[in-house]
Amino acid sequence: MTLFRLPRDVAFPDPRRSEPDGLLAVGGDLSPERLLAAYRAGIFPWYGPDAPILWWSPDPRLVLEPARLHVPRSLARTRRRAPYRLTTDTAFDRVIQACAEAGRPGQEGTWITPAMVRAYRQLHELGFAHSFEAWEGEALVGGLYGVSLGAAFFGESMFAARPDASKLAFVESVEWLAARGVRLIDCQVRTEHLVRFGAEEWPRQRFLTALDEALRAPTRRGRWDL
Repeated sequence: MTLFRLPRDVAFPDPRRSEPDGLLAVGGDLSPERLLAAYRAGIFPWYGPDAPILWWSPDPRLVLEPARLHVPRSLARTRRRAPYRLTTDTAFDRVIQACAEAGRPGQEGTWITPAMVRAYRQLHELGFAHSFEAWEGEALVGGLYGVSLGAAFFGESMFAARPDASKLAFVESVEWLAARGVRLIDCQVRTEHLVRFGAEEWPRQRFLTALDEALRAPTRRGRWDL
């Protein structure tokens, strides 16, 4: 097993040298510079409480091309009823905290550690991380967050406190991003939930090639507004 220890400088090994499970490196920090460099290289952090920072580049990679978005009929009917008010970048702190506190089937604890929360809040303040929210009245009932670079959006996590809230926020986010030139949504690793929306597993090399092309586009920084 070859596991790279990151130096103090912001640098990453070639993601093609990841282990079969996608694990590439350990160490470093969660500074904005390192996080953005990681995303640009097709790498992301994922680790648990009381563990060192681990960096991953899985093969295959789960990707959604916005043009391939599939909205199930039942969800489309719910969407027409507009049960929730949908917004973006109005409650980033609350969304990421809710994602950190959300229970996951078969998972104890959370990988969204307090250090991760602080790091992505800083990316949000810098205009790189964004949230999409679903509201029922004045109550936040669902949402998701991720990182935007060029024509790529890197989805991180979502939560729902009411039926279909995160699903409707997700569909809205994909269509909103597509209308603004985003052509690559990174979903990281396979979940059947996202596969049902049209996400596909790509070989790592295909993902890295598409990412390189997407990063040639300018990044839409700052606060977003639906």
